[in-house]
Amino acid sequence: MPMQPWFPDAKLGIFIHYGIYAVGGAAESWSFYTGEMTHEQYMKQLDGFTASHYDPDAWAELFARVGARYAVLTARHHDGVALWDTDHRNLDVVRDTPAGRDLITGFVDALRARDLKVGLYYSHSDWNHPDYASQRHPGPIIVPPNEYSHAEPGKEDPAAWARYLAYRDGQVGELVERFRPDVLWFDGEWERTEEQWRMGELAELILSGNPDTILNGRMLSYGDYATPEQGTPLRAPDGPWELCLTINDSWSFRPQDRDFKSVRQLVRYFTETIGMGGNLLLGAGPREDGTIPEEQIERLEGLGAWIARHSDAVYGTVAGLPAGHHYGPSTLSADRRTLYLVCFDAPRDSVSIRGLRNPVRRATVLGTGAELGHHVTGGLDTVPGVTWIDAPTAADLDEQATVIAVELEGELDLYTGAGRL
Repeated sequence: MPMQPWFPDAKLGIFIHYGIYAVGGAAESWSFYTGEMTHEQYMKQLDGFTASHYDPDAWAELFARVGARYAVLTARHHDGVALWDTDHRNLDVVRDTPAGRDLITGFVDALRARDLKVGLYYSHSDWNHPDYASQRHPGPIIVPPNEYSHAEPGKEDPAAWARYLAYRDGQVGELVERFRPDVLWFDGEWERTEEQWRMGELAELILSGNPDTILNGRMLSYGDYATPEQGTPLRAPDGPWELCLTINDSWSFRPQDRDFKSVRQLVRYFTETIGMGGNLLLGAGPREDGTIPEEQIERLEGLGAWIARHSDAVYGTVAGLPAGHHYGPSTLSADRRTLYLVCFDAPRDSVSIRGLRNPVRRATVLGTGAELGHHVTGGLDTVPGVTWIDAPTAADLDEQATVIAVELEGELDLYTGAGRL
């Protein structure tokens, strides 16, 4: 299926990890899997999950205000606690927590009211389901298995595994039928093989219900785009992709985690990602009552303010110059006639572009409109010289990152050779 055209131009999404783990500030699902707390302590959080100030309209207003074009909510994490009123029961917030209601419908409606695309996260694995730990991965896996994830050797139960897949398919079918998500963002794929998961059948189930739903790479060979996590790749993945990234070091609400990235760092992550043609899916972890912590809002708003000042360099652009042509990220307008050069530090006297064959019509500072001088030095035969653009004045510099718009004569034409030998 061709990628839905909205996705490559979305640039920014918000990734919301919301669940009972916010009650005690625990690592989502992992805290009982790895022994950070006992399983009993983890599940006791069901009793404290109220969603008492959950306001999906306020969430959606924030997302739209900061320039996001889509958002993804954890409909069900590895702990198996569903955020909607599911007919395929294991655990859910409607019956098993004081919240007592479906939390997904409001999220979906609020996003669509603001023309934002809807993403729902769903874990293939459910470490609380009685039929889940009934299979074993046949080879080495990323995370060492334990009693919540794998059967003991020789204790596999194919009938139980079939029941589990029926439960999973029932829940995914509900998400597709009730909410018609634009994105289904899967996770937990490392615990089984594609054949064990019956990925082909799952993809067919989803797309027969809503052929416009796109699937992330954790659907393995049935995924539509790659999802590198927590670190900007040095080379862009093949095809569409997004970087999923936390604002501090945690996906969910963890009040003890104070290692927040600065707005300047987030701008760097964002521009490096879109400069390679990807989207940034930036995480936020609400408190159990549904409110997003102020430190997270402050950083989202800071990134959003930078995007608003430089929207021409963000939306309607594609990946910019390959590494080595400009010392920083860049994007390129869809008509390939304007380069947007990102400068994280104040240029001392000039900014250079190497290998540019096009003459430059005009160079300006995006956001202020200040025009910058430019000239070319060197060049021989087919090898172009270096294009030099005068540095902006201090008054035209942006606190987080300055962007120079370089209008070209014709579509971008780059030299990438080794020079005259």
